[in-house]
Amino acid sequence: MKFAPPSHRRRTAHGRRGSVIVLVIWAVAIAAVIVGAAQVLGFRAATMGREAIAKVEARWAARAGIEETLAVLEYHTEEPDPTDARQMFKDLELVADGELASGSWEIRHVEDGVEIRGPQDEHAKINVNNATKATLLELSGMSLDVADAIVDWRDTDDNAGMMGAEYDYYVNRDVGYEPRNAPLRTIAELELVAGAFPSSVRGEDANLNGRLDPNENDGALSEPNDDADGLLDAGWSGALTARSAGSLLSSSGTERLNLKEATPEEMQERLGVNAQQAASLATFAKRSDAKLEMLLTQDLNTLATAGAQNGRTPTGGASGQMGGQTGGQNGGQTGGRQSGRSSSGMRGGQAAGGQNRIQSLDQQQLRKIFQEATLDDGTAPIIGKVNLNTVSPAILRAMLPDDPISADAIIAQRSASSSGLLSISDLRDSSRITPQALAALAPMADTQSYVFTVTSRGRSATTGLEVEITAVLDRSTLPARILEYREQ
Repeated sequence: MKFAPPSHRRRTAHGRRGSVIVLVIWAVAIAAVIVGAAQVLGFRAATMGREAIAKVEARWAARAGIEETLAVLEYHTEEPDPTDARQMFKDLELVADGELASGSWEIRHVEDGVEIRGPQDEHAKINVNNATKATLLELSGMSLDVADAIVDWRDTDDNAGMMGAEYDYYVNRDVGYEPRNAPLRTIAELELVAGAFPSSVRGEDANLNGRLDPNENDGALSEPNDDADGLLDAGWSGALTARSAGSLLSSSGTERLNLKEATPEEMQERLGVNAQQAASLATFAKRSDAKLEMLLTQDLNTLATAGAQNGRTPTGGASGQMGGQTGGQNGGQTGGRQSGRSSSGMRGGQAAGGQNRIQSLDQQQLRKIFQEATLDDGTAPIIGKVNLNTVSPAILRAMLPDDPISADAIIAQRSASSSGLLSISDLRDSSRITPQALAALAPMADTQSYVFTVTSRGRSATTGLEVEITAVLDRSTLPARILEYREQ
């Protein structure tokens, strides 16, 4: 037998041990890689879990801000204070910031480029659906052709304005849509109108959330192109809205009294008018062209007389009842009108020519009428009006381009009262506000707000992650409605 020398056996043993060591090292390395990968995956999973939890915390914090705002709006709809037009806005500001155990929220909006606490009052803007062409032309960057095209988009006919655009314009250009020929539903819809580009409609507010976001304050680094001055230029969306709406709910929280259907007794009880004034209001309300704002600039006697002469006095109705009450005293009806006490308190006050006059409505009665009455029947949506208590001076001057003195007088009058303007009829108290200005404002101005855009930014308490929710809330009916809801 042959035996390997000891040196060869030692080399073989060493080789085997070396191979084992290499295998062990490889095994350890592979195990380390596996453990490292597992750790990375675990860390990523934990991070994603924390982010998911943080996102939920931030989301519900933002939603809590929406719910708090909604609660305030519904409370002031059910329990309004007709003697203070500012209280609801004070309460909205109180809930603009809040905290939960897992996060916090803040609600802000922009006025004159600067963010302030609370939601955006859509009634602080002009509703694009009842803005006149002259008012539209007062907006920065608005041209005659675009103003005409906006009017054409919302009107019901297919007759283009002087420089406007109707059905044929959109069809011939194969844009894929045609004019609505009805009120616009959102301000973003304005971008479909011929000549209305997003840069004009949105300005720097690319996402239409009413807040200055980082990408809207970085110059040309990202869209949109902005001037990085720390102020938000919202373009036309800062002055126009399509969301504001009227309401059939009164300042006392009850349903408004429809003057076309109400009895004289109901008018006397709700509006504080006398029997003759109630009958005259009923006569006026039957006119096909009757509008509540006509009471601001025309005497009730004139309005009722015109209604009677047009043959619109209801037979056996309010005027007939009033005639039965006073006819024996004053010789019956005279042209559908009844004599009564004049503003001087004398029975049968007479105007020039011997005609009996109806006692003029005083300031308190006018305020009640505008707070409690309506000529709308609710069969069609009521376009919202500008709230004179919240509209900015710049927008108000755009509504009165030829009368800046009256615009400044309105701002001064509302600022002088801690409760604000309670009715548009309050403007009659100022000698600096011309009747022409009042007549121009009346069709599109009021002192109530029903629709708000709430941009609530929630923040997680654990990571600081933020979630923003933008909701449009409408309190014109009860329960209040969420018209739009966006998360980002």
